[in-house]
Amino acid sequence: MKKHALLAALACTVTVALAAGTGAAATPARPACGNHRALQGALDGLTGENRLAGAVVEVVDPACGTWAGASGVADVRTGRPASAGDRVRIGSVTKTFTAAVVLQLAAEGRLSLDSTVEDHLPGLVQSGGYDGRAIKVRQLLQQTGGLPDHADAFADADVDWLRHHRFAPRELVEAALRLPRPKPGWHYSTTNYVLAGLVVEHVTGRSIEDEVTRRIIDPLRLRDTYWPGMAEDIRGRHSHSYFTAERDGVPVRVDGTRWNTSAGGAGGALISTPSDVNRFLAALLDGRLLPAEQLAEMRTTVPGDPERLGSEGRYGLGLITEPLSCGGIWTGHTGSTRAGHHTVTAMAPGGRQATIAINESPTTDAAANAVLAALDTALCPPRT
Repeated sequence: MKKHALLAALACTVTVALAAGTGAAATPARPACGNHRALQGALDGLTGENRLAGAVVEVVDPACGTWAGASGVADVRTGRPASAGDRVRIGSVTKTFTAAVVLQLAAEGRLSLDSTVEDHLPGLVQSGGYDGRAIKVRQLLQQTGGLPDHADAFADADVDWLRHHRFAPRELVEAALRLPRPKPGWHYSTTNYVLAGLVVEHVTGRSIEDEVTRRIIDPLRLRDTYWPGMAEDIRGRHSHSYFTAERDGVPVRVDGTRWNTSAGGAGGALISTPSDVNRFLAALLDGRLLPAEQLAEMRTTVPGDPERLGSEGRYGLGLITEPLSCGGIWTGHTGSTRAGHHTVTAMAPGGRQATIAINESPTTDAAANAVLAALDTALCPPRT
């Protein structure tokens, strides 16, 4: 099974043939934590043999504290070393933030997970053979609502148009409803989360951006996490992002840092850092953001598409679970952007966490699988 699908659909399938820069030193590990040479080696493999521009990680262990590592460069033009403190676009990790807000509203009795899209957004999903009366809010979060992904409507769009176009949420939904119906069962679709964001707006009278900010970002003091809106630039210190495109039949590395991510919306537009993402996931999974009942709902999973999540991957309400080589499962999410940033965040059963960010779209199975192997290395440290 191609585990690279966990990083979401990749924009290209050609091999990157450009050098990816040199490694950067990692923060020294505390002696009680053992050594992190294997994980640093995995990062160096991403930027070396797999030729990705930069790769960073932050690992948080309840017994050992925090360790950050980096390899390669944040900016191929200047050679600035990659840093785990750089802001990146976190793509579909945004879905976990949105799902948490929906579940908070459910806990407050302001919506039911068994209410329908039609209950909240009358008439919006009533074309192309799709019927909002048959799609529950729970199914939006679980990816079982039977809706296609609007991203597929723009798969062949001109990249320069796509990176500058300002999408409205309802425009994204309308684009999805013009696509063929996916196969029955679980189907990954960012459109589900665009709709979930509109449900939040209907229930609260405020945008999903405002609700995520006031309910999660501000209380947790996630100082590097924000919604970019229609802005194409990333504020503050950030990693550049890169993707591969063919120019005159030759694959070339393209800087995708300036990009309007409104096509991701409530399902993919947030900007953050590995540290902030780790803090968010810890707060979510230890019950600081949700009551026990809603957290249990969120963690109740169904089998995913093996082509997307691997043969043992499962999906909850905005959470992915996958087996670990050291036993048990990790719980978290992955994120991918057309602009080039990719993020994966997860927690192991013992509370050990890792968030990995790379700043170039993998274009081979080997490179994408290596990212997930690095996550496993981070969560399954060598026995000492």
